[in-house]
Amino acid sequence: MALGETPGKGRPDPDELLARVQQDEARAGRGRLKIFFGASAGVGKTCAMLAAARQQLIQGVDVVIGVVETHGRMETEAMADGIERLAMVEVPYRGRMLAEFDLDRALVRKPALILMDELAHSNVAGSRHPKRWHDVDELLAAGIDVYSTVNVQHLESLNDVVSGITGIRVWETVPDKVFDDADEVVLVDLPPDELLERLRDGKVYLPNQAERAIRNFFRKGNLLALRELALRRTADRVDDDVQQYRRDRLVSPVWQTQDSLLACIGPGAGSEKIVRTAARIAGRLEAPWHAIHVETPDRQRLSAGSRDRILKTLKLAEELGATTATVAGTKVEEEAVHYARTHNLSRIMVGRDEPSPWRAWTRSVADRIGQLAPDLDVIQVARAEGHAPATEDLSQRHAGQLAADWRAYALTVVVCGLAGLLATPLHPLFDLANIVMVFLLGVVFVAVRFGRGPAVMASFLCVAIFDFFFVPPRMSFAVSDVQYLMTFAVMLVVGLVVGQLTAGYKYQAYVAGSRESRVRALYEMSRDLSAALLPEQIAEIGERFLVAEMGARSAFLLTDEADHLQAPIFASAGLPEIDPGIAQWAFDHAEPAGQGTDTLPASPVLYLPLKAPMRLRGVLALEMRNPARLLIPEQRRLLETFASLIAIALERVHYVVVAQESTVQMESERLRNSLLSAISHDLRTPLSVMIGLADSMFLTQPPPTDAQAAISRKLREQALRINAQVDNLLDMARLQAGRIQLNRQWQPIEEVVGSALKSLRPVLGAHQVRVELDEDLPLIEVDSVLMQRVFCNLLENALKYTPSGSHIWIRAITTDSTMEVRLEDDGPGLPPGREEAIFKKFERGMPEGSTPGVGLGLAICRAIVEAHGGAIHARQRPGGGACFIFTLPLGSPPTLETDEADTAP
Repeated sequence: MALGETPGKGRPDPDELLARVQQDEARAGRGRLKIFFGASAGVGKTCAMLAAARQQLIQGVDVVIGVVETHGRMETEAMADGIERLAMVEVPYRGRMLAEFDLDRALVRKPALILMDELAHSNVAGSRHPKRWHDVDELLAAGIDVYSTVNVQHLESLNDVVSGITGIRVWETVPDKVFDDADEVVLVDLPPDELLERLRDGKVYLPNQAERAIRNFFRKGNLLALRELALRRTADRVDDDVQQYRRDRLVSPVWQTQDSLLACIGPGAGSEKIVRTAARIAGRLEAPWHAIHVETPDRQRLSAGSRDRILKTLKLAEELGATTATVAGTKVEEEAVHYARTHNLSRIMVGRDEPSPWRAWTRSVADRIGQLAPDLDVIQVARAEGHAPATEDLSQRHAGQLAADWRAYALTVVVCGLAGLLATPLHPLFDLANIVMVFLLGVVFVAVRFGRGPAVMASFLCVAIFDFFFVPPRMSFAVSDVQYLMTFAVMLVVGLVVGQLTAGYKYQAYVAGSRESRVRALYEMSRDLSAALLPEQIAEIGERFLVAEMGARSAFLLTDEADHLQAPIFASAGLPEIDPGIAQWAFDHAEPAGQGTDTLPASPVLYLPLKAPMRLRGVLALEMRNPARLLIPEQRRLLETFASLIAIALERVHYVVVAQESTVQMESERLRNSLLSAISHDLRTPLSVMIGLADSMFLTQPPPTDAQAAISRKLREQALRINAQVDNLLDMARLQAGRIQLNRQWQPIEEVVGSALKSLRPVLGAHQVRVELDEDLPLIEVDSVLMQRVFCNLLENALKYTPSGSHIWIRAITTDSTMEVRLEDDGPGLPPGREEAIFKKFERGMPEGSTPGVGLGLAICRAIVEAHGGAIHARQRPGGGACFIFTLPLGSPPTLETDEADTAP
């Protein structure tokens, strides 16, 4: 054991030791993660990572570069030279090929150390994992050490704080758990002035980007605030490491690495002043603080008023920002010191003891704590003004206890009498020293069965019976031999000590049994929840636990698919009186409400939101038989743990259903696409024959009559219409299967629109189509054949659902990065509420109408537009009619070369 380290109080917790061993076994096969942490880009995280990697390389470690973002900086490129680089993999994204980290190649190469810059990076869609930190986790699981970098704005818990400071929202984040679970965090810091100088010199970004960065994100105020956040987050991480080290090494002395405070709450009326004083001191020091109440055997039978006062004081401390707890033990000073050492708290605050005539012969709580822990600061808080000594309350409490325990004291007299009767026949056979053991046995029995007070009474009573009936001269309290006085004294002291210890250990056994009961109940509930398959089963399991452990009636208000609270699930123990308004408030704000909270505390029901990792799953309505239990910190934490387990179980059941539905939907889509492809291929040949036969009828001799020619033309039109629908079926099948490769070329949108109008000229009829395109529209990179299909389908849709003579407008404008195309008509408009549904396959605007079609045209439009990286939607036209809008990315069109001869005057 290192110098200055001593074991904590008692033996280590076996459960903690087992958990530590299991954690060490799990970490044994994993790699180590080292994070280089900074306030912002440009402080030198990547350079520090490369420098540390070079040191490992010199020591013979197998180091490779997975990803290092140099951003064109020459000094960073120079530091990366000489270190093996893994080749990147090309991933298609919106018609382009982007270089991404090749995880499979890294796992096959399996170096000892790999460098993965920018841990918060989002991978391209189609990669194995959505985030780079997922890749890092798989590398660590394979036993590969990883060096990585993170900025403070990328931590999930600080994301909204940073956006509020800088006004810029960062979308790429890393969960704090990844940061906290890292084996080592290295802070890379740089003063804001030096960082701004590096930025101006082009050492962070390229010169054309540096000025814009200085104007926006890299303002000095922003950098100062980010630096403070990074330093504080690193300090919190270091403090967690210190606490873990102390737990692992069982370090007892408090290390005063930061200011911290422990407030001890007693049953007296002045405890609120202790809490408020501790809150003020902790606020001035910006230090964490805890508040505890030590439950000793002496305080086990406190009056109801005193116990309520303790619970309210603990709740006040929690509201003021303290971590609260109720600790069981035999002595207040020992438990307070043990708690302070366990949580590394350097100051203990206690109230000044009440004046007492026995004060001259006893030490105060502060003195006893100071003697036990000379390395801790002890602060005494003066009694509250106007607070009189609680002698009256104390006497009433003792009187109440005496009245409540009269049966125990009466049985104590009976036990002592039985001990005397049992010793009477043994007196002629054994010495008096052996007879004493019978009475000591009676004292031990009374201590175990009835507690400390009856044990003290039994000690005096047994000494009196032994003296009167067995010590000569018998039947008298006189003592003939002075040596018997020593026997009486030892017997009395032994009886008192044995009774005291037995009663204390009995109380500790009771506390341990209560804790074990709660843990066992949670384990059994978790086991049952893991086998539940329906929300009703989860509600039944939860209700059973609440009735057994909390003595409460409950109801579960779960959410539907639209995240609306449903009616409560039936409970066998009866439903509490539920207020839908309070339940909705608790759900909307994700905060408890009702009894025992600061929101509508007059309600007899407590409403707890069921928070799952992804979203809220409902509200738990709880009606306690003993509302005072909600003020006990351990009971509140037990209830919060229960609500969390229920929410996780509900989310698991939900995603099981989602997975089943997704599987069925995928199989249905696959079967439907296969069926569509087979049917459409089988229809193309007979349709082609029908069109050919219809055309050949006009070549027969003699020529067909007018009636025959009309039938032939009608037959040809219907065959062409069915052929167009078969083409739609084929296109949709190919799009769903991903077998269509875009032939993207730079071309003007006017040509695509003109081709579509030319192909539909025979069916336009009396409709008036107006094309309004800006003259300076840029070129756009699209597959002209497929994009023409989009215009054709939108136009055909407008022709089908608008009356003859209607107007159709085609407009196109450009924004910063997209081209927006609109196709509007002045027809009857879209079905209300079905603006999004009409883009689904086999969905029609008028399901029961006589308008021909199978409902694939708009679905094909959406598939083609999204394949180009765009989006399409529909809405009602303000002046009446329908409006279809789709956007396409502009990209970087090539520059058109102008012939000098053409421009010469």
